[in-house]
Amino acid sequence: MARTLILMRHGKSGYPDGVGDHERPLAPRGLREAGLAGDWLRATQPDIDAVLCSTATRTRETLEATGIKAPVSFESAIYEASPHTLIEMIQLTDDSVQTLLLVGHSPGMPWTAWELASNRSSTAAEELSRKFPTSALAVIEFDRPWASADPGTGDLVRFHVPR
Repeated sequence: MARTLILMRHGKSGYPDGVGDHERPLAPRGLREAGLAGDWLRATQPDIDAVLCSTATRTRETLEATGIKAPVSFESAIYEASPHTLIEMIQLTDDSVQTLLLVGHSPGMPWTAWELASNRSSTAAEELSRKFPTSALAVIEFDRPWASADPGTGDLVRFHVPR
């Protein structure tokens, strides 16, 4: 059974005075682009069955702005996570989930996409290697259960920057 993983970096955040990094909200541009990302997801990707989202304010606001309605698990471990940590979280996903959205941060999102991709010479991989800007989405397909989603076993099929 094919599995689809969508890695999304949070939208452009603001930098209000006196607000710590974890609590920074989205900037107006971030809200707009996260909404565009949600439109793109609904138009081009399979229905999302589950979401893993960082507990940071900007990731929560990004998810809300996408309009994606799927069961969500807010995970503090996504904030500042290494690819190893994120891959372990992906591998723990229930087998009933066919499409998983993970909303997180840089450098975790681009490094994890790169780590999971087996096709590093594709057009999508070339675009991803240049930059993984805010609200960007990497779509990786697997031909195996989540528990076997090891480094180098995914097919990076799309990279999209909603603008």
